Order: sequence, then structure tokens, then C-alpha cells
Amino acid sequence: HQRLGRLVVVYDDNHISIDGRTELALSDDAAMRFRSYGWHVLELGEVGEDLDALEAGLREAATHEDAPSLVIVRTRIGFPATRSVDTAAAHGYAILDEEIAETKRVLGIPEDQTFWVPDDVLAWYRDLGARGRSDRDAWQARLDAAGIDRAAWDACQAGGGVAGWQEKLPVWEPGKNVATRKANASVIGAVLDAVPGLVGGGADLTGNTGTTISGQGVMSPEEPGGRQLFFGVREHAMGSIANGMALHGGTLPVVGTFLVFADYMRPAVRLAALSQARVVFVWSHDSVGVGEDGPTHQPVEHVASLRAIPGLRVLRPADANETAHAWRLAVDLPGPSAMILTRQDVPVLDGTAEAAAGVAQGAYVLVDVVDPDVVLVGTGSEVALCVDAAALLAEDGVRARVVSMPCWELFEAQDDDVQDAVLPEDVPTLAVEAGVGMGWERWADDVVSIERFGASAPGEEVLARLGYTAENVCDRALALLD
Repeated sequence: HQRLGRLVVVYDDNHISIDGRTELALSDDAAMRFRSYGWHVLELGEVGEDLDALEAGLREAATHEDAPSLVIVRTRIGFPATRSVDTAAAHGYAILDEEIAETKRVLGIPEDQTFWVPDDVLAWYRDLGARGRSDRDAWQARLDAAGIDRAAWDACQAGGGVAGWQEKLPVWEPGKNVATRKANASVIGAVLDAVPGLVGGGADLTGNTGTTISGQGVMSPEEPGGRQLFFGVREHAMGSIANGMALHGGTLPVVGTFLVFADYMRPAVRLAALSQARVVFVWSHDSVGVGEDGPTHQPVEHVASLRAIPGLRVLRPADANETAHAWRLAVDLPGPSAMILTRQDVPVLDGTAEAAAGVAQGAYVLVDVVDPDVVLVGTGSEVALCVDAAALLAEDGVRARVVSMPCWELFEAQDDDVQDAVLPEDVPTLAVEAGVGMGWERWADDVVSIERFGASAPGEEVLARLGYTAENVCDRALALLD
């Protein structure tokens, strides 16, 4: 669709899968399928060992600037092994000692060496750096003479912001009611000039998830510099594309969809975490507060499943100001970030505008009391619920501290003194989150959670029926104290 002529995919058509011949399960025509997508397709035939033919095919593919290319090469798996060639066994550890020796004789390499590099190959590799130096120097000279905004260029290459970009972040006054997905859109609009590599959009849910990039053009073949991308209903592809953009460098990709659809993206998200690609994954409609869409669209287990991915920073801000603070971390810290945002409006809370440092450490005391009897710790929309419950407890003479915990991963990285200062071990702690309680036993003695699928009703009614009221949180805290 974008006519990316520099994209060349090599399809190794060896007719073998792990179960056996590909004909066991595959009968489609890959060449016709990709031609129907608008790709340029080259069918090179059985040239797996013909270096000249392979080079010619790749060079031809590179000449098609108006479409990506699929280069289909018929190869023989295991070649030139004497017995395992063209077998499914070649996928694994099938070529053992005797066949290894036979294959080495075919290749004309020493049989008694387990690791062998010919002298001319070694010299060729060692010469690569010297041969590339002149090209690198010429590139640097062009960059120095380009007269571009180097601060913006460097920020793009780093996938970050220019110096002082955080000053562009908006601030909301307490008492307003703002869905964090809408706050996310406001943050993006405010920092576009200061984070010049920020590009992205949503999987057919751009406006719904707060990933609209206005006034910067829509990326297309006619406008390749557009910063807004419309991915269509392609969650997995969207995540994969974002990874590629981040790892290539020059951009900070932000991509959005509903949290319940994170399941479609999981392989790409896992790969982003594994490779520490700086991608901002935006997942809105983060709880049963979605309402009438019903259990199929109401995430329950999704936040817990994302927290289970090593290397993924999962940020569930309590309000608009915490959303802005979360963006500080997504832009300035390495690796991928997951923004977990509300569909429904949530109140802007006292103290969150000044909580940049607290969000950065993963959890902080939002409402404190002298010698607390109980700690209420919440994330996302449930932090306001904890604030209201603390007020009810105060009427009963119970002193409740309220802790906002937007990011488990960041809090886990703090030393014991910081953690104990926020969540004292000798004070009973009740966690409140509109999702499964798995994992909260690490931080709390009990948890108000959802251990079932949701229901189809207005969001506020679903939350209330499942126990997300200040009165129920108050009762659960009193029960914990008892």
C-alpha cells in the first residue's frame, strides 16, 4: 500500500516443514498471492547455490522503486549433506558425526577441524572496516554540510526528544474529568515539535485510542513524510512495523488499539521487549468500564499478561497528569512502553501534577496520614476509587494511606528502602485494580479484583456490580483490618 520499493523479502521455497513436505498442509500459490497484494515478484527457480543468479535477482528487485519485491528462491534444505538433504530431519540435529565428515569431504574442507575459516575469507572480513571508512567519511561530510537542525536530527536518531522537550507536556487542574486516552492525544499533540521522530497511529481505532497526529500529514506514497499512519485492522502487523521502525532508528513509533486486542499483537510486543525496541504501545478501553461492548471487549486478564513479559514497561496512569508523566518515561527511557488507558472519564487528582518523580519510581504516596492503619494501593482509574474510600474510612476513624502504583516494573527496580517507605511491611495493604488479582500478592495482603469475565451493561454499572465502589473498598479494608 505504501509502495515501499526498498523492501525486499526473500522467500526460501524448500518444500520442507518440520512435519514433513509442505504439501501436507500448503497448496496456495505464493507468487500469485503477493502479486495480488501489489508486490513485484521474481521467481528465480533453483538457484540456491548460484551466487551470480542470487545477486542478479536481488539487484533487479532493488530497481523496482514503486513496489516491494518478493524474491522466491527454490533451495534444498540440508544441501550438501549426503543423507539429510531434502528431509524434515534437516531442521534439527540430524547431521551427526559420520555424515558431518562425509559432507566436509564434499565441500573440500578439513575434516579434523570443528571450526574452520579460510584465510582469504578471514582477510576479506578484516578488510571490511577499512573499505567502508571512505563511505562513512563521505556520509559525515554530507551531514555536516546539510544545514539541517542537528538537535532535531539527533533526537530523531535517538528516538527521543530535543533538550527540554518535557516543558511541552500539558498540565491539568484537579477536579477536571478527563479520560486518559484523551489525555494521551493531548500529550502527543503538545510534544510533536519537541519529539520530532514521533510517528504512528492506530489499527482502525486511531481517534478512539488517542493516537491521532494532527497537522503533520498522512503517510502515503504521495506524502512519505506524513507522521500519521493508518494501519487498518492489522494489529499484529502494526506492532511488527513499529518494531522495525524503532530498530532501524530515526523514529519513535506510537501505535494504538483496544487493550483486549493486545492478544493479536503479543508476538510483536514480546519481540519489542526481547530486542528493547523503543516503541510506545497504546492500549485504551482498559477495563470492564468499556461497558456495553460486553465481555468479549472488556479486558480482564490482559494487564497481568502484559506485566508477565520481561522487559516491557507497563504504565497504567491514574489520571491525565500521570499520563503526561508516563510519556516522560516512554520518551526518555530505553525499551518499549505500554500505555494502559481508560475509555471513561476519570477525575484529575490533587497531587498528580507534581508527581513526575513518583511516577518515575513506579509508585508513590498520593494521600498520606500519620501512622496509617491501612494502605490502599491502586492503578489507573481505581486510584480515584481509593481516594474516595480513604475518605469514608476516615469517617470511621481509620487512617488510610493512598498509593498510586502506575508501573510495577519501575517500582520493582527500586531498593528496599524506597519500597518500604511507600508500602510499609507492617501496615496491612489492600490493592484495587479492575482486572485479575494475579501478581498483587507481591505488593498487597488482599486485592479487590475481577476473577471472571465482564458483563454487558453501562460501564459504571458493570464496575459497581463487580465491587468497584468506594463503599465496597472501604468494607474490604475494614475486613482486612479485622
